[in-house]
Amino acid sequence: MNIAQLNAEYGIENQIEFVEGNGGLTMIQISTPKAKAQISIHAGQVLSYQPEGKDDVLFLSNNAYYQDGKAIKGGSPICWPWFGPDPEGKGRPGHGFVRNRPWNVISTEVIADRAVKIKLGLTDTAETREIWPHKFELTQEIVIGDSLNLTLMTRNTGTESFNITQGFHTYFRIGDITQTSVLGLQDCNYIDKVDDGMEKNQIDPVTITSEVDRIYRTLSNTLIIDDKALDRCIQIISQGSHSAVVWNPWEKISKEMADLEDTDYLRFICVETTNADKDTVTVMPGQTYRLLTDYRVI
Repeated sequence: MNIAQLNAEYGIENQIEFVEGNGGLTMIQISTPKAKAQISIHAGQVLSYQPEGKDDVLFLSNNAYYQDGKAIKGGSPICWPWFGPDPEGKGRPGHGFVRNRPWNVISTEVIADRAVKIKLGLTDTAETREIWPHKFELTQEIVIGDSLNLTLMTRNTGTESFNITQGFHTYFRIGDITQTSVLGLQDCNYIDKVDDGMEKNQIDPVTITSEVDRIYRTLSNTLIIDDKALDRCIQIISQGSHSAVVWNPWEKISKEMADLEDTDYLRFICVETTNADKDTVTVMPGQTYRLLTDYRVI
């Protein structure tokens, strides 16, 4: 559908509007009494969530790519049906194939307290089955209100089970990485990907003083980003997940990434709700698996 058709079919006056965004990509602009948001149909990706009267919760790079076949650096990208490198070493793209292609709009509606619910989806095609030989329906339900609530639903429409890893690779906007900590991971073991995959134990709250890329195991379902520079905390509540990733590229990698500015590493932290590493999900024929995360400024 073109933008006029999308607005006719799914637009809601004063609350949901489809517009042309950067690179000619179609964006959804959402306005509710509690928050404003922007979603890219390309990648099915929330790019902005700004509670009323507060700073944006999400970070979006000024150098982000906006084109077919490219991932958008920032917001909340979807990693699926694998998280991280190609698990079979076939040279397929890292973090799967759904974060760099257009999704379909399934529905839009206003729900309780004038929050907005938007459903986007993908189904398998001949092209996706060449990449990953399984039949599926992938749906993302996005609720914009006094929190940002994301649910990723994987339905197996084939006749054989399949395994997935996945995640919301969310970039959180912070005032200063050196004044930021992540609470709720104390006493968790983690895989330190910066240190040859060594398994370690987190003793104190997570603080960032150099490159960090960690997969945390067997954690609680509530984490807190304590951002002293912006004087706020962001609460992350998850369901369907037993792992989380904390990532910050630090100075060297930030400079090497063309879709980041040199000092962007100071302004974001990724705290990712995942099924990663040993937290693999098996989806049987006809079954649906739900991964849910909820972001709220507290």
